[in-house]
Amino acid sequence: MLATLERLEILDVSEEIANMILQSELMDEYNRSLYTLRHDPEAQKMIAHFTKMKDKYEEVQRFGKYHPDYRAVTLETRELKRKLDLNETIAAFKKAEQEIQNLLDELSRMVGSAVSEQIKVPSGNPYFDSLSTCSGGCGSGGSCGCS
Repeated sequence: MLATLERLEILDVSEEIANMILQSELMDEYNRSLYTLRHDPEAQKMIAHFTKMKDKYEEVQRFGKYHPDYRAVTLETRELKRKLDLNETIAAFKKAEQEIQNLLDELSRMVGSAVSEQIKVPSGNPYFDSLSTCSGGCGSGGSCGCS
């Protein structure tokens, strides 16, 4: 039988955890910052301009330094990225988004380690990744300390 009572209980508990996250202050802050970002005309204009510039940048990168506009496009893309990072609305959204991501990474780590210490939980977060015990094959040539 595929749907055992244990599985149903696990699904119920995970649904409760998901609802707790959705009702948390972190999620409220994320939703507020997302709403603010979507309704900030200056931020939206900057994002649209950066998206267009990013497309140009990707085109230039195909040819590398041999493309005639390589330096200009690269420099402008970096400047736009810096402006985006310094915009208050965008920075607030990125911070809220990172807080939610950190919570989900920590939760995944806790669930994985509760099952077994050998379970690897990909988090994309170097802090959590450094806590895991690597069993080799990480591609870093052993610089992470694995063998």
